Amino acid sequence: MSVSPGGSVYVACLKAVVQAAAALGVDSASLLRDAGISEELMRAPGERIPLAHYLDCYRTAVERSGDPDLGLHVGHIVYFSGMNLHLYMTTICRNLKEYFNVIPSTIRIRGDTGRVLIRPKGDFIRLEWHALNEEMGSWRPLVDEMLKSSAEIVNAICALPVPVRAAEFSYPAPDDTRALKRAFGSNLKFDCEVSCLYFSREVVRYPLIDVGFELDNNLLAATRSVFDEPASVDPFLRDTRVAIRRALPGGTLTIDSLAVELGISRRTLQRRLSALGSSFKKILQDVREEQSRRYLDDPRLAVTEIALLLGYSDQASFSNAFKAWCGCAPTEYRQREV
Repeated sequence: MSVSPGGSVYVACLKAVVQAAAALGVDSASLLRDAGISEELMRAPGERIPLAHYLDCYRTAVERSGDPDLGLHVGHIVYFSGMNLHLYMTTICRNLKEYFNVIPSTIRIRGDTGRVLIRPKGDFIRLEWHALNEEMGSWRPLVDEMLKSSAEIVNAICALPVPVRAAEFSYPAPDDTRALKRAFGSNLKFDCEVSCLYFSREVVRYPLIDVGFELDNNLLAATRSVFDEPASVDPFLRDTRVAIRRALPGGTLTIDSLAVELGISRRTLQRRLSALGSSFKKILQDVREEQSRRYLDDPRLAVTEIALLLGYSDQASFSNAFKAWCGCAPTEYRQREV
């Protein structure tokens, strides 16, 4: 793949590539050095690097490992390293359909690589990978990574198994498809227009797992309590705050979309909030501030993940807002004496 696209990705994406390559015997230090990336940067997953550097390092990792299935290994690491975010999503979604509706977009989670779209297709739903660059769309390692991580995430968060019924790839059929069959089953097609996975249409109704974690230093913070409201709070205000929490990760919350969620008109929503001495903007800010403190108390959630959960487009936007609320950066807040 000889492409030098613009844009950037989060360092966490590159970290997964380096980790997979290292497991196959590739020297991490030389891999990063030859790509012009400092090892120090790898310890800051919330930072971004140029997309061209990321792809150059990825391509070199494939060459040095000698493993054409490297993308599948990277996809598995991406799935596992992002589970904190997806487990939190199970606390605000009841089924897979709701999860698909509110999960932050691939661009917001990873950077400028592409989009994952869900479309109905007869008796199936298709999970499609659309790269932002045409050449990336048919580059096998990235295609394999995105489909592998997506399949594992969907299957992991559902209370029932979600097998892949078929898989289509935009690249030509490789000589050895054994690893692909282990990952996606035997129903594979190549040289397709879009890379995608097929699932039975009924899976959108599958309930998500209930993790039920206890508040413990070794586990995630109690997720259910994050979405509870005191009984003394006005019922309409409580419903409004809960609806805002559910919608935040999608990153597209507006007063109009909130009104639709509550089943009322925008004017009615504004009037009722005004009667309670509040407004959409004020409640949104209050919910974000409260949630940010709760999330930051869980050391397993990266600041980047917290920004996504709160509906911000990037970590910098969240950090600026948090400084206005608390007078310090999120990282400084975490270092306070408790």
